[in-house]
Amino acid sequence: MDHVRTDTVRFIYVALVAILCTTLFAFVFCIIVVISFIVILQVRIQFKVAVLTYKVLHGCAPSYLGPFVRVSDLPSRRALRFANTSRLIQPHSNRSSVGDRAFPVAGPQVWNSLPPEVTSAPSLDTFRRRLKTHLFTVSYSNIQLS
Repeated sequence: MDHVRTDTVRFIYVALVAILCTTLFAFVFCIIVVISFIVILQVRIQFKVAVLTYKVLHGCAPSYLGPFVRVSDLPSRRALRFANTSRLIQPHSNRSSVGDRAFPVAGPQVWNSLPPEVTSAPSLDTFRRRLKTHLFTVSYSNIQLS
């Protein structure tokens, strides 16, 4: 994901390898731990951003986090196809490293990646429960249980 900086991930990887990995077995184990840690960190960031976006859209967050513009609120023809959706406008950012991680950009990006079953939740508790289920399903969908 673009939300986690590459140099931070590289630093965590190098630190874990240096501390824990002394034998080949420990090295392989360490690689598995680092990869799972990165996945968990990325999903946690998505969860936090999605919950904060839900709060902004429902008026439960501070006003300085800004109003998001729904696609269905636009007066153009482009909005007709999305009239009944909760998709948000994604503002363009000039900087690929810092600008894409800013909340006005990251919030709509994460929100638009969620299915309608999650974004149409009537309460924050329901939204969090559906969001956790969705993120867990997406994160671990390729694991085969034997």
